[in-house]
Amino acid sequence: MRSAPTILHLDMDAFFAAAEQAAKPSLRGKPVVVGGLGPRGVVATASYEARRFGVHSAMPMAQARRLAPNAAYLVPRFSFYRSISEQVMRLLGGLSPLVEPLSLDEAFVDLEAGGTAADAASARAVGERLRADISAVTGLTGSVGLAGSKMIAKIASERAKPDGLLLIEPGTERALLGPLSVRTIPGIGPATGEHLRRAGITTCAELVEAGEDELVRLLGRAQGASLHRMALGHDDRPVIAERDMKSVSVEDTFDTDLHDRLRIRLEVERLADRCVHRLRSSGHSGRTIVLKVRRYDFSTLTRSETLRGPTDDPVVIREAAGRLLAGVDTTGGVRLLGVGVSGLADWTQEDLFAQAAGLIAGAGPGPGRDAGAGAHTGPGPEPAGEPGGASLAGAGPAGPASPAVRQWSPGQDVRHAEHGPGWVQGSGVGRVTVRFEVPRGEVGRVRTFRVDDPQLTPAEPLPLVEPSEPPGDQPSSPATEPKERSGVVGSGPADSSIP
Repeated sequence: MRSAPTILHLDMDAFFAAAEQAAKPSLRGKPVVVGGLGPRGVVATASYEARRFGVHSAMPMAQARRLAPNAAYLVPRFSFYRSISEQVMRLLGGLSPLVEPLSLDEAFVDLEAGGTAADAASARAVGERLRADISAVTGLTGSVGLAGSKMIAKIASERAKPDGLLLIEPGTERALLGPLSVRTIPGIGPATGEHLRRAGITTCAELVEAGEDELVRLLGRAQGASLHRMALGHDDRPVIAERDMKSVSVEDTFDTDLHDRLRIRLEVERLADRCVHRLRSSGHSGRTIVLKVRRYDFSTLTRSETLRGPTDDPVVIREAAGRLLAGVDTTGGVRLLGVGVSGLADWTQEDLFAQAAGLIAGAGPGPGRDAGAGAHTGPGPEPAGEPGGASLAGAGPAGPASPAVRQWSPGQDVRHAEHGPGWVQGSGVGRVTVRFEVPRGEVGRVRTFRVDDPQLTPAEPLPLVEPSEPPGDQPSSPATEPKERSGVVGSGPADSSIP
């Protein structure tokens, strides 16, 4: 624990939804929900206006629509969010060389390591200046927590929301934590929380009162001792600038369960290709191929195969995923499929034939290896750099395969040859409705076109603020997957207009 509050935690406010409101003047002050729009889609994030109706992240989109039927429902635009995140990370990099990104919209900063703060007064000044710089550079707001440890700084930023700053003086941690839920402590998830609840422990104060010995008895030595220290406010975890990537994965949740075995195989091959795309984009290869299958009854199976050396070869990874699928019973239907690669390295095995044919000792080639399994029969790989975890089937702003089958998604950026830049409000029955407006402009007009109008084309997002020299000029720390997008799955082509 530090004697000065020199660890800063930044959390952007309702990041995805706030970015959409800033980009679309007609949505300012209105409920906005970003996520998968298909029948099994989930909310990635909701604006504060939507949260008043009870909408929150990870909620099924169908439930959100019931709670807030008049909200604007938009597909995520991750390249747009990433561009904003890079601007924010550059500002943080100007404060310290130790910046630990947790997601696109959240990071820890060690102000002491950067020499920018040594006591409460200087730390507060840095935090206020950071908030002002973020507003000037991006047009968005972020909440800042300052404390002597990472855990308390994160709690402080949460309490400061929205658009605030809270500094917790070192030495007051135990009083702050006492009445809070045990789930506040890092490492206590739903299962551990329920286990403690059954033992009569629901608050951090009760966690302390239980004592280390009792927690060790309940949870095991390592976890019990660690959680007792955390409940006392003792958190010595350092801010880590570089976070090693451990795996790369993609997954899809389908609007309706898949029953056809060939269709399931083709979807696995498509996911394998997307996984390879991300693997190569990150400059890695991997040894262990992982297949995830969630069946109709929500039971989830995970199978893995370890190769003799790391690879980023799509044929090798497709065939390995196919062998794993051959050993999984898909009777009854499949609602989710995922393919991942772990055991990452920054080099590849030269003997690709050995990789394709040679498994770890004791494992032989599985049954069901179709002829021509290496051929890519599914859709092409997704756009470069989309963060992994859950995918957005049909939700991205990619252009259509041909004018005859052109599809438009709510929130998608477009440009019309006559009317200029705008965004899709909704589409259906052969028509697409577009609102023509730009960030920081006036509320734009709405026009409707045929879905195959040759003058209407997909476009790149416009910046929220005109480019200028940012206050921070040091290189940004690489951001990881977007926190708020967790669980965003199953979105498909939208066919209803947005109010």
